[in-house]
Amino acid sequence: MTGTATGSATLPKPLDEGLAAVERAMLKVTDSQVDVLRDASRHILGAGGKRIRPRLLLLSYMALGGLELNRVARPAAAIELMHTASVVHDDINDHGIMRRGRPSVNAAWGRTFALLTGDYLFTAVYELMAPFGELNVDLAQAATALVEGETLQATAVKDNNFSRDVYMRVIALKTAALFRAAGAIGAKLAGASKSEVHALAEFGFNLGLAFQIVDDILDLVGDEDRLGKTSGIDRDQGRGVAVALGADKGNGSGSPPDPLEAIKRKMLEGDTTDMARGHANLLISSAIDSLGALEETPAKQALVELAREVINRDR
Repeated sequence: MTGTATGSATLPKPLDEGLAAVERAMLKVTDSQVDVLRDASRHILGAGGKRIRPRLLLLSYMALGGLELNRVARPAAAIELMHTASVVHDDINDHGIMRRGRPSVNAAWGRTFALLTGDYLFTAVYELMAPFGELNVDLAQAATALVEGETLQATAVKDNNFSRDVYMRVIALKTAALFRAAGAIGAKLAGASKSEVHALAEFGFNLGLAFQIVDDILDLVGDEDRLGKTSGIDRDQGRGVAVALGADKGNGSGSPPDPLEAIKRKMLEGDTTDMARGHANLLISSAIDSLGALEETPAKQALVELAREVINRDR
């Protein structure tokens, strides 16, 4: 589905109200009586960020007729806090000193307090999701996948085995699974049918894959002032898209059992960033196509625009 932004002018106000409710929920749940936890949490949250995951959840909810944005702010905040906790821990592992244009929690408070802050943000997710019953399963699965992806990545780097296939497994687990959960949870909160939940989950999953590929491209070619984080870490530590695309080229023979195999072969053409961008563009097309079963609404069009934003971003 490829449309224009017809009718989208009516959307920003309710979406902005929903995102404001998400911010309030995150600040409330991280208002610790322990100063360092409260201050470090507000430091990373106050730096802003794209908030793409809560936007995805809210828009998925709205695309299926959901109107009570204050009600879904807590799950959207939980999604964002899970992501934020993971990047706090990432900066410990990566020795990153910049995050979202500010010193990382690791740089400002040191390794021990950064680890505890990441743990605290993870525990805040439980508090936010407590009233939402079986939706906790979706988020728990995403959390498990996130840790598995980070561990698979670290193992592949340690064993010098960071191939294209491993790269795709890593980003499917550590990034795309949380995007999938955002789409699915937003749909379920709107009382969606199974087919609608599947459509939004698939949209989120492919969006997440493309998002991570673009993120890795920017890590390869970007500078820290534009990215707002320490650049070049993935390349220096032997992981990420540049490493993956240069390794294990294979012969591309046989009929692949999964639809991404053809995309992987296509990635062998041209230079590294062109290969990766081509792959990301195909994933975005697949994401947009998955919305075909949804009725035309401003929120659906905003999801399409979100997908295009992911592929065209420069930070």
